[in-house]
Amino acid sequence: MIVCVHEEETDDLRIVLCRSAVTIANNHYVEEQKKAEARIIVGLATCAEEDKISNLPEHLIDSILERLPVQDAVRTSILSKKWRYRWTKMGALIFDEHFFKKYAENAPYSRKFVRIINKVLILHKGPISKFLLHIPKMGMYLYGFEDVDQWMMLLLRNGVRELILTSSSQSYKLPRYMFSCLELTNLKLENCLFKPPLGFEGFINLQHLHLQTIDFTGNFSGTQINLPKLKSLCLDTCTNVYNFNIKATKLQVLHVLDCPDAMFCRLFHSPCLTHVAMCLPKPMGKFTRVERMTLAMMLSNLPEMRGLVFDGIFFTVLIPQKIPKWLPHPVNSLKTLCFLNFKFGDLNQLHGALCLLRNSPNLEIFSVRTLETECRVIRYDMGPASNHLESPHCLDCTLDRLQIVEIRHLKGSKPEMLFIKLLLAHSPSLKKFIIIRSGTCAANDIAKDVMWFPRASPKAKMIYLNSKT
Repeated sequence: MIVCVHEEETDDLRIVLCRSAVTIANNHYVEEQKKAEARIIVGLATCAEEDKISNLPEHLIDSILERLPVQDAVRTSILSKKWRYRWTKMGALIFDEHFFKKYAENAPYSRKFVRIINKVLILHKGPISKFLLHIPKMGMYLYGFEDVDQWMMLLLRNGVRELILTSSSQSYKLPRYMFSCLELTNLKLENCLFKPPLGFEGFINLQHLHLQTIDFTGNFSGTQINLPKLKSLCLDTCTNVYNFNIKATKLQVLHVLDCPDAMFCRLFHSPCLTHVAMCLPKPMGKFTRVERMTLAMMLSNLPEMRGLVFDGIFFTVLIPQKIPKWLPHPVNSLKTLCFLNFKFGDLNQLHGALCLLRNSPNLEIFSVRTLETECRVIRYDMGPASNHLESPHCLDCTLDRLQIVEIRHLKGSKPEMLFIKLLLAHSPSLKKFIIIRSGTCAANDIAKDVMWFPRASPKAKMIYLNSKT
């Protein structure tokens, strides 16, 4: 591969390398070594006669190269013999959106970037531990996915462990041989078709899986995918998720965002889950495949759960019957609870929130973000919700461990104010109560009203902020 670089470009490159080397020196050496290394490296910018950049340790050179864009890493070949073709041993190759935009600005219909990626992969020596590829719009850059398929084939030969593949074009159908890459530990896919071949049993070494805008085709609904080392799973705006049948007994973190047909009971069947987040799309009317489950059913499968995030719609759609006051078993491990798009005037959501508060004896942090809607009347009364919150046995327990509460986008409605009053009266260990009022509502009297609410904790600090939105 021939690299042409002008002298002024070389000077700029040296400055970039000096800055990168200083950063790495600050991260990897003890304090005295940091200062010595930094002085030597910074001296490169002013002492042109001393070629100290050629004498950098090889591990430091590799760390510098990994932090440079691919095109700049290739240009380092002209620095010295020690740097020549050192980039061919880089463990990480990043061809992100910025890489493609550079060529789009210069030549919108050029396939130059394809030739560059081909040469980099062909000349590369040794394993590629990380590969990031952003697929641009097909009509402008590519004639098809043939080039991408070839790159994926080369990656398999190099034992890639972390693969990030995003597409701003049409959905990319993962080639069959992609599913034979058993060395993968991290996998992130966006806008792809996930259709494993018959007989595919799973990625045995995969630890982190992030799938966004993925279509799980219906041809493998009966096949269980084994992910024995998986620790975190994120499903974001995916379709046909009910076909994604996995076995992940070591799963710790689960995020399901805007996936209405996900089989929650199946996904929750992991005794190691510690953090769960669920948000459903709005509106839900057009989705018919919705798994029905109760709050007790869900929590019974999460004995180690420490953090839980719910969308308010979860209470209204997934739980068909009346929510009980007490669950069969308390959620003793839960430390952090967060509700998103919450409606205080919705009795289903309110019952669900109070049920979780009542059955989480070790809860320490509680956060609520109300649904952001235009507020025309500040003190509007939501009869059923207000009546329930004013009943004498609304929250017949003490939140002994609760220390921090945050309520965002507060509009000042009667149910909201009654809920705040309830929490203050039942939280003897409360240290901080943060109220962020809605930016669209004039609620200047909220602080005045809250000041008169009785508090179980004499150390509770009330913090009032205005929303930035």
